[in-house]
Amino acid sequence: MMAKEFLRQAYRLNELINSDLEELQNLRELSRSISSPVFEEKISGTKSTDPPFVRYVGKIIDLEKQIQQEVDRLVKLKSDIREAINQMQNVDEKLLLRYRYINFLNWEEICVNLNVSIRTVHRLHSSALQHLKVPQ
Repeated sequence: MMAKEFLRQAYRLNELINSDLEELQNLRELSRSISSPVFEEKISGTKSTDPPFVRYVGKIIDLEKQIQQEVDRLVKLKSDIREAINQMQNVDEKLLLRYRYINFLNWEEICVNLNVSIRTVHRLHSSALQHLKVPQ
């Protein structure tokens, strides 16, 4: 695995978790919404005695478990990334990689934090990727 691929894993997993959290929020809103009992009767043929939220509870619980597993994976992955970055010698390269791949800052925010130009940030990033030793 290349250095950039290794480092990008955390960002992608973080985005996946955020997407799951949005879906969870939507399920929670659906569970609180009022549904038409007449509509359900026509589709199922029998009148349901369960309140509308019941059909969403199982989905919500399953999604919460999945999100927790993904968060655990993200914490472990960030720890592995932090460990690899900490083995580097150059402090500026370390900071840049931490800002970008652990804190998920954009290039402009990194420029401000390091007090350097965008060109310098990209040069440092390229150098840092070459110096990073990816765990096997």
